[in-house]
Amino acid sequence: MPVFRARVQVSLRPSVLDPAGEATRAAAARLGVDGVRRLRIGKAIELELDAADAASARSQLELLSDRLFANPVIEDWSLEMVDANGEQSA
Repeated sequence: MPVFRARVQVSLRPSVLDPAGEATRAAAARLGVDGVRRLRIGKAIELELDAADAASARSQLELLSDRLFANPVIEDWSLEMVDANGEQSA
């Protein structure tokens, strides 16, 4: 069975406050890094999945992303399939 690799990026929806991002932005200013206007923190998930074909893999990854990796009330997610070298695939 083929192995499919993917990256899922999860981020807070724009309307949701990000206290961790604001604290990190303020800390950057205290370190002397000026000009950071906006900083939001999310999470990246990389995984490998055995599946019969690319369509099946994508369907399973979308289910995981929507129901397990992200809270659909406050977070958005994006899915990127990657090839064996870690590059984005079509």
